[in-house]
Amino acid sequence: MKRIVILGAGESGAGAAILAQKQGLDVFVSDMGTIKPEYQALLNEHHIPFESGHHTEALILKADEVIKSPGISLNAPLIQKLMAQHTPILSEIEFAARYTDAKMICITGSNGKTTTTSLIFDMLYRAGLNVGLAGNIGNSLALQVAQEQHDYYVIELSSFQLDNMYDFRADIAILLNITPDHLDRYDFQFQNYVNAKFRITQNQTPQQAFIYWSEDPVINREIARIHPQATLYPFGTNEHNVAYTDGKNMFVAADKQVEPLQIGLEQLALRGKHNQLNSMAASIAAQILHINNDVIRESLMQFAGVSHRLQYVATVKGVRYINDSKATNVNSCWYALESMTTPTVLILGGKDKGNDYSEIDDLVREKCHTLVFMGLHNEKLHEHFDRFGLRIIDTHSLQDAVRACYEAAHDGDTVLLSPCCASFDLFRSYEDRGDQFMAEVSKL
Repeated sequence: MKRIVILGAGESGAGAAILAQKQGLDVFVSDMGTIKPEYQALLNEHHIPFESGHHTEALILKADEVIKSPGISLNAPLIQKLMAQHTPILSEIEFAARYTDAKMICITGSNGKTTTTSLIFDMLYRAGLNVGLAGNIGNSLALQVAQEQHDYYVIELSSFQLDNMYDFRADIAILLNITPDHLDRYDFQFQNYVNAKFRITQNQTPQQAFIYWSEDPVINREIARIHPQATLYPFGTNEHNVAYTDGKNMFVAADKQVEPLQIGLEQLALRGKHNQLNSMAASIAAQILHINNDVIRESLMQFAGVSHRLQYVATVKGVRYINDSKATNVNSCWYALESMTTPTVLILGGKDKGNDYSEIDDLVREKCHTLVFMGLHNEKLHEHFDRFGLRIIDTHSLQDAVRACYEAAHDGDTVLLSPCCASFDLFRSYEDRGDQFMAEVSKL
């Protein structure tokens, strides 16, 4: 019997364990940390053996295949040992895809993944399709394949998940943008990160679709270098694209069998230039799947957005508070600042991933009068921003950061939590950081 070892017992690991067991495989789960009670209960319910708090190498190194949590670095010593003995290491997505014939709509990019994934899911759901939401959001793909069997899956893919995908083929692959992120996981080599992102189009043929932002110089360079085999569907700001905007309207013409979709930009529920790009990408995917333009238009006008991404929290004494905790890289913060229309107090800080803050220099100078640093180590932020001449306040907790913003902001200002950094110095996740921010604002 084939032996499958699963490293990491979170959402993806627990789901992969249940699917592996259903396929009649010998399954063992190992997690170096503490397994959440709900996942322990799931494994116990299915009588799947597991360990937590340590890895028993003798049990793990006997695996025929290993399914690795995306949070575990390829440089981890145990992973290196597995690689040295040529044990196949794959992602939960790759494993789950073996056992379903469903159409896979896959989305990646440095920014906008969650919004675009959620918007596509909304369009397909409104159209009455049997669709599941998986990857970085939604439930485990493997668990859904084991227990639900949808006809379509809309999957948000991080670079970490793509690292361990080899035979997987996306029916529709979407690449929104590429800017430096997670460089600490890629030996601080941007090209390594770019290579990971482009794995989303590997194995595609002309029968599959590759949707991409045509004005991203990194994407254009790589397309010219590797020549993807999929049918290309570019979007951007000129009429040579399959979808484009003219400053007033958005046009989408991916399905040649129907009239192009036209919708006024002011009608879009999601505001800001970055969300126009997300909306174009989602609409192209929906048209490729022959979803009616009226359904697409309805979704574009009514979709409410996602939590922790430019999420309005409250207005306190004339000051708007915006939760953009999902901005875990500099480019994401750039988009948030670009959408600000009032003087801004900006909260920055967290676990630095090799960030180059110069990308937001002009917007910080133009939009912000106060910067609030929140983290255990703010030295790099000071090194970069102290020369700007802005008011800078150091804090080391979210409670202190919100209080500092409250005292620094004036009537008509916006307080923006858009940290540029990962959350793991002070918080369990960016969701935890955003939830705590909203809770502290509610106390003001």
